[in-house]
Amino acid sequence: MPLSRLNQEQYAAATSSFSQNLIIASAGTGKTSTIVGRIGHLLGTGVKPGEILLLTFTNKAAAEMVERVAEYFGKDVASKIDAGTFHAVSYRWLKKHDKKVVLKQQRELKTLFRSVFEKRNFMNIEAEVTPYGGNYLYDVYSFYQNTELSQDFESWISEKYEEHEQFAMIYADIVDEFEALKKEYGFVNFNDLLLNFRDICKTKDLGYKEVLVDEYQDTNALQGTLIDAMAPPSLFCVGDYDQSIYAFNGADISIIGSFSTKFPEAKVHTLTKNYRSSLPILSLATKVIEHNERIYPKQLEVTRTGTAESPKLLAYDELFDQYHAIAAKIRDSQTPREEIAVIFRNNSSADGIEVGLRELDIPCKRKGGTSFFDSKEVKAVLDLYTLLINEADMMSFIHLFEYARGIGSAMAKEMYLALKNLGHGSIFYGLYAADESIKNPFEKRKVSHQLGLFDDFLELGAVGKFAKLGFEAKFMKNPILKHPKLTKDGASFLHDFYSLYRDLKGIKQPRTIVRKIVASSMYNRISDVLSSKRAQLKDGSVDEKQKTESLSRIARKMSLLEELSKPYNEHERFLNAMILGSSDLTQGEGVNLLSVHASKGLEYKEVYVIDLMDGRFPNRKLMQRGGSLDEERRLFYVSVTRAKDILYLSFAKYDKIKKINFMPSQFLYEAGLVPKDEAYRALVLKEAEKEEN
Repeated sequence: MPLSRLNQEQYAAATSSFSQNLIIASAGTGKTSTIVGRIGHLLGTGVKPGEILLLTFTNKAAAEMVERVAEYFGKDVASKIDAGTFHAVSYRWLKKHDKKVVLKQQRELKTLFRSVFEKRNFMNIEAEVTPYGGNYLYDVYSFYQNTELSQDFESWISEKYEEHEQFAMIYADIVDEFEALKKEYGFVNFNDLLLNFRDICKTKDLGYKEVLVDEYQDTNALQGTLIDAMAPPSLFCVGDYDQSIYAFNGADISIIGSFSTKFPEAKVHTLTKNYRSSLPILSLATKVIEHNERIYPKQLEVTRTGTAESPKLLAYDELFDQYHAIAAKIRDSQTPREEIAVIFRNNSSADGIEVGLRELDIPCKRKGGTSFFDSKEVKAVLDLYTLLINEADMMSFIHLFEYARGIGSAMAKEMYLALKNLGHGSIFYGLYAADESIKNPFEKRKVSHQLGLFDDFLELGAVGKFAKLGFEAKFMKNPILKHPKLTKDGASFLHDFYSLYRDLKGIKQPRTIVRKIVASSMYNRISDVLSSKRAQLKDGSVDEKQKTESLSRIARKMSLLEELSKPYNEHERFLNAMILGSSDLTQGEGVNLLSVHASKGLEYKEVYVIDLMDGRFPNRKLMQRGGSLDEERRLFYVSVTRAKDILYLSFAKYDKIKKINFMPSQFLYEAGLVPKDEAYRALVLKEAEKEEN
């Protein structure tokens, strides 16, 4: 039984008879073992595996816990436990209720949102502030969904962003039209999964006897209401307020902080024995984090014995000297590469250290920032693939046609709807067998000055301007070419789209589909646009050497994507794995380059936390945009507690490119690694004045 391996505190938590339990599990105190022990206890007392729901922060974490349960109870039992992220579990339940649900990532829905936003005109409104752009308004709306439980969007905007009150009605109408489009096409995003699942929970008994929630400190208001809607007979929440680092995504630390108030009969368990870090490392982490307010009292105890290295401060005169020197230290280290992590707060820091490692031919893999699956070249392939099996996916079409010169998201949407009109509901019929009796397939837009709506559609254009492009006669007859704003480049892009899908028809193997997409003229156009943009200099010219290197990197990613497609024989299984599971997949081998957020839950023998300069870590810009010094301090705590044996903390004094002088991070002062001088006292005084104001 997994219970036999638990210490006294873990055992008491895992076997608790209370209906509501909160387990405060600090870094390295064995929370996974405790959760697995709890599941073992439930199974041993007669609870069926299908009556257990395990909610985790990543699907990878859920899989690892289920695998550990399987070691004791067998795969047949463990596989029946319902486990996964909030979103994965919600998606499974929604699929049971509605097979037509189409999950879309935020990036794709943001494209659809922009297509609605671009039809609005704010010019008639006199205002002292500039209205939000489409992308930023989408992020504001997403934050609203995660955090607001009662107010409508218009009222929320007016109250929270008073300077934008005069735009609130237009913002809200954009949101309403966006939601109507999503409903029409069956699109749901990650927030919708939770909202729709919450509605199911309110009307249906899900049959769970206990719900276990991992990383409870990172739940947001929406996830909190979802747990409330489930109303399970027993609730087992595990978390650590000192590791709450997702406020930017709506995580609400008050949820874990108010657990005892919300459930007066609940039992709070505290795991105090740290099995990961050495005493000097844990002491440093504790010394800094204790500057934050204590919500639940705790005193960690180091279980490891023997001699231990003290954390070392690395100070460098110049920023890039730091990166090169750390790369050299890693080269000379006796620690296996896979057991070394470099943790960064900002993407620019990761770029510097990655270059330093590459120059020394040290392999590394990067997680955090822009991942493999978030790269535009990979997303373009997946968009093309998605349309092949689901032509109703308007957002994939829009996103792809934004790569065509002269076609923005609004025009791409017009073209999609026109093709659908020409094909009587099918864009591919509209493309290959258009109803030529429909002379004007483009819908006329309504006009409303109050809501910023206007009509700028012109008379249909002539297709003669495309005569010299060498298109076949059948394609030239398509009324879609009459869009008055369609340029020759746009028409050529559309023709490449036409040719690609003609070639893909009937292919069954995902690997072959990926290979043909990557080899197509359309994808070559997209690669050219991306590589040219990435190689563009300040004067607008393109550095051909950089462009060639960029094309080479794109080609490498395409080879990897083809490798990932090998095990799959079904289109939908491949795409679902790429969309839902992509955040848990990593690429490459060697030294681990991790953002602080990506390092959560991981541990390494040797850790470097870099760029510990005030302004960078803590990140003052993000603090000004709604973050806090407390959250930055929790990020520092998470980063240093990834280290088991060796910890290096580094900073630089000067950036020769930007000509900026740096002072050490406030956290280095708090850790006692840098003397508290006049500069530090001035910094603390400045912070105190900000809090008073």
